[in-house]
Amino acid sequence: MFYLVFCTLLFALCVCADAQQPTKIPRLAFLGGSTAAALVERLASFRQGLRELGYVEGKNIVIEYRYGEGHPERLPALASRLARSKIDIILTGGPFSTHAATDATGKIPIVMAFDNDPIGNGFVASLARPGGNITGLSTEYPEISGKQLELLNEIFPRLARLAVLGNVNEPGNAQALKETQRAASGFGVKVQFLDVRGPEDIETAFKTASKEHDAALVLAGAVFFSQRPRLVQLAIKYRVPAVYQASEYVDAGGLMTYGVSINDLFRRAAAYVDKILKGAKPADLPVEQPTKFELVINLKTAKQIGFTIPASVLARADRVIR
Repeated sequence: MFYLVFCTLLFALCVCADAQQPTKIPRLAFLGGSTAAALVERLASFRQGLRELGYVEGKNIVIEYRYGEGHPERLPALASRLARSKIDIILTGGPFSTHAATDATGKIPIVMAFDNDPIGNGFVASLARPGGNITGLSTEYPEISGKQLELLNEIFPRLARLAVLGNVNEPGNAQALKETQRAASGFGVKVQFLDVRGPEDIETAFKTASKEHDAALVLAGAVFFSQRPRLVQLAIKYRVPAVYQASEYVDAGGLMTYGVSINDLFRRAAAYVDKILKGAKPADLPVEQPTKFELVINLKTAKQIGFTIPASVLARADRVIR
C-alpha cells in the first residue's frame, strides 16, 4: 500500500514539474539588404501575417533584425553570425540576403520573403519541390519587366530610346534585362543598360538618361530601395519619366510602378514560418507565385516633369496619387 501511494505521489510530482517547464519560444531572424527605415512597411506586413496565424512578436515568437544598410557586401558577415546563433528560421528580404544566408548555412530553414528568380539564382531545384533548406515566394520579376515596357510604350507612344538602370550583379537583373530587350525589339525601342553599383552612380545614370533617352526603367536592387527619396528626386530633377519596381518608389515621389505587391509577399511569408515551426520541411514546401499586382501612378510627379498620363491608363490604375 505504501509503495502504491509513493508511486502515485512521484507521478504527480513529475506531471507538475513538466507542466511548469516553460514553452520554448521560436526565434526568427530577418536578414535584409536595405535599411530598417526603408523596410518598415514590408516588415509590418510580415508581422500582420504572423498575427493572423496567432503569433505575437515578443510574446510567443522572437524576431531578430539584421540590415545591410544598402551595402550587399555586409550581408555575408551578418548571415554567418546568425547561423552561429540559436535561430530556428531565417527570413530573407531579397536575393542578396538569400545568397548570404545560403552560403552561411545548409541546415537552418530559410524563407524567402521574395526572390526574383529562385531557380535561376540556384536557390531551389524547382518551384514545386525546392529540395533543400530554402523555400518562400517568387516575384516572376523577369517576365514583369517586359510588361512594364509595354505599359511605358502605351503612355509614351514616341518612345524610341530606353535607359535601364540597375546593378549588373543583382540576382535576377540579367534575366530582367533580356526580357526588356525582347519586348523592346517588338516596339522598335533601343535599350541601353546603365550600371549602378552604388549610391554614387545614381545621379550620373539619370544625367545620361536625360540626355540620351526618352524614359527609364529602374530595376530592382537594395541600393535603389535604400536610396528611394534621392532616386525619385533625381528623376524629377532631370525630368526623366521612369517606371519602378515597387509602390514604395511612387509613394516617395516616383512616377509609376507596375508589378508585384511586395508587401503582400511579406505577409504570405508568415505562412511558411508557421508551417516550418509546426514540423514541415522547406524542401517539401512549394515556392509560391505572386497573386497581387498593382499599377500605381503619381500625378503630382507627372505634372512636375511635364508628362501626361492617358486617361485609359489612369482608369486601370489600382491607386492614383493626386
